[in-house]
Amino acid sequence: MKADVLIIGGGPAGLSAGIFTCRAGLNTILLEGTALGGKANLSYEVTNYPGRSSISGYDLMQEIISHATTLGLKIEYESATRLKRTKSGFSIKTKNNTYTANKVIIACGCKERKLSLENEEKFVGRGISFCASCDGMFYRGKTVAVVGGGNTAIDDVKYLSRLAQKVYIINRRDKFRAGEHQLEKIKKLKNVVIIPNAVVTKLHGDERLEGVTINENGSLKELQVDGLFEAVGSVPDLEFIDIELEKDDLGYIKVNERMETSENNLFACGDIISKNFRQIVTACADGAIAGNECIEK
Repeated sequence: MKADVLIIGGGPAGLSAGIFTCRAGLNTILLEGTALGGKANLSYEVTNYPGRSSISGYDLMQEIISHATTLGLKIEYESATRLKRTKSGFSIKTKNNTYTANKVIIACGCKERKLSLENEEKFVGRGISFCASCDGMFYRGKTVAVVGGGNTAIDDVKYLSRLAQKVYIINRRDKFRAGEHQLEKIKKLKNVVIIPNAVVTKLHGDERLEGVTINENGSLKELQVDGLFEAVGSVPDLEFIDIELEKDDLGYIKVNERMETSENNLFACGDIISKNFRQIVTACADGAIAGNECIEK
């Protein structure tokens, strides 16, 4: 299948890029291997998207998806397995198909960062989770902990506080990366215990997670928890790209103000690029710029 523009990733950045390219009449195909909307779907409450004082991430993404598809964005539910340069443009392979495109926008987002602890993989799905809105129901009336200090961690705590008997939030610093407005909300929740300056050092349990050891200001302490929700950020996952791209020290793709990578006609936007601030609204802005540049070039 051939496209003028092929977008890899169906989160806020990819969908926004598709809105702009489709409005300009470019034949655009978007590849998404999991769920349209990406991680934004998992946000319990979005309170900083212009024009929306409060909306769930899922509902917001449904509106953006509807907007993009109404304009003619073609969506294929496949994951890109290889992206390479050809004489006339790019070739993008999936498990079952091969696509060609004149221009490509990488908007695939990232995968969850883990704590790198012994038995961590063993307990994934057995007490360890990366999605509060997905798995929170399994911990109704129980004790859970959230690790992290950003907006995702705060969202997880708010969601879990409605279900769990007690929620610990463990942050390795004294200050949280989340906005003060968001932090003040969880400080008012009676079943939430905030533990700053602490890191999880050990996981306990046989078949399931039963507790964790934390190092709090140099002192070791055990917490009995039924679930541990990891919200410590993400890492780029770009193994499918068979092109040498300029990246930062953490592996994120470097782009200029036009979302251009170091490869001609290859753009990147959203969480996968090197930047300091990752939000739904900034991903949408990145995608809009990338999409517009595909029109202009």
